Amino acid sequence: MYEVKSLNEECGVFGIWGHTQAAQVTYFGLHSLQHRGQEGAGIVSNDAGALKGHRDKGLLSEVFKNQTDLDKLTGHAAIGHVRYATAGTADIRNIQPFLYKFHDSELALCHNGNLTNAISLRRQLEEQGAIFNASSDTEILMHLIRRSHHPEFIGKVKEALNTVKGGFAYLLMTEDKLIAALDPNGFRPLSLGKMTNGAWVIASETCAFEVIGAEWIRDIKPGEIIIIDENGLKEDVYTTDTQLAICSMEYVYFARPDSTIAGVNVHTARKNLGKKLAQEFQHEADIVVGVPNSSLSAAMGFAEESGLPNEMGLVKNQYTQRTFIQPTQELREQGVRMKLSAVSGVVKGKRVVMVDDSIVRGTTSRRIVQLLKEAGAAEVHVAIGSPELKYPCFYGIDIQTRRELISANHTVEEVCEIIGADSLTYLSLDGMIEAIGLETDAPNGGLCVAYFDGQYPTPLYDYEAEYLRSLDEKTSFYIEKVK
Repeated sequence: MYEVKSLNEECGVFGIWGHTQAAQVTYFGLHSLQHRGQEGAGIVSNDAGALKGHRDKGLLSEVFKNQTDLDKLTGHAAIGHVRYATAGTADIRNIQPFLYKFHDSELALCHNGNLTNAISLRRQLEEQGAIFNASSDTEILMHLIRRSHHPEFIGKVKEALNTVKGGFAYLLMTEDKLIAALDPNGFRPLSLGKMTNGAWVIASETCAFEVIGAEWIRDIKPGEIIIIDENGLKEDVYTTDTQLAICSMEYVYFARPDSTIAGVNVHTARKNLGKKLAQEFQHEADIVVGVPNSSLSAAMGFAEESGLPNEMGLVKNQYTQRTFIQPTQELREQGVRMKLSAVSGVVKGKRVVMVDDSIVRGTTSRRIVQLLKEAGAAEVHVAIGSPELKYPCFYGIDIQTRRELISANHTVEEVCEIIGADSLTYLSLDGMIEAIGLETDAPNGGLCVAYFDGQYPTPLYDYEAEYLRSLDEKTSFYIEKVK
């Protein structure tokens, strides 16, 4: 049985224009984005108009373990991608960037997000004679561009961008252009930077700029299209029908703490989430323990606000392989023990506040609570730095059914019992929005919070029927399987 251990973001993208070692810089940038996808990676370079690419399954270091693979990607521009599969399988044909060589042009394309009308668009395109090589929804944009009758290439791109719906951050490269585009809601982050030699860079997160010595210029706006060529950078829009709705889970879990999204540093946001959580927490405790690594910032904020000591009660082994899929319960238990250890000398006899970012299925939370109690913790109070995850995401997170979400099927009290905690506290929705604190008048503070309240900022198109059907799915298999 497939186990959803945690939420997973679809991928990360990186692009550069105007650097003599563009592919090498792209490798460094993608390395900083590796947390956004570990199933596959690829780079396409532009050498005087000739596009060359290399991609494969695995981590970036595995894909480019031979330096010669990187050395072959010569040229002044490149785009790259690290993938976690949400739409499409982990087949190598779905590894991006996709590279197309037509009779009249060449095009490279990569994408972060998920299209909500991909199924109907693909069916329509196939009926018109389009041939798809991959099962990923990314390939749809290429077919739309090629089928457009607009006389100008950028016009074709704009027309295609107005046809696809959902969450997307695209990078396209032609023989003479690098193009970036963001969906009308800005669900996924995308930023623009510049290196000291004048090279322009675009990345899913600003942390990629630090490693290459680039200066952050600004975030790319919802509905915006950026065009970079030998004449410099041009800013344009493909739609003015926009409404900011950044994925709130970027701040809670996905993004690296050293990234900044919409002017808010992720580490600072997570500390504020922890502080607000401490204000809403109503139990007696002795120490605060954050679950490594994404919850450490929230634990710091919780400890500062509550006045409790922030202790290293859990230690993560940084060198274990991922354990998303394990065939037996015994092996799943062993997988968690290989990744996390409870420090008995810290937690023994203490009332512990275990701070975590979210609860998806509940199995991992239960095991961590068990580790702490086996290490001698007198009580374990679980405090979650986000509201209850009750609804699926259709914009680029690999949770697309309520059956996978424990809070969609059980009350807080039931979840607390299932995970074996002495208490369970979730951060309120208003508390999360206030803690992240985007400076905007947009609904929900400029955040997408559909995972918590079921109010999606866009139509769901192909997923509408599936979503409505999932609302009627109530299951008690969590108690049966997890306890």
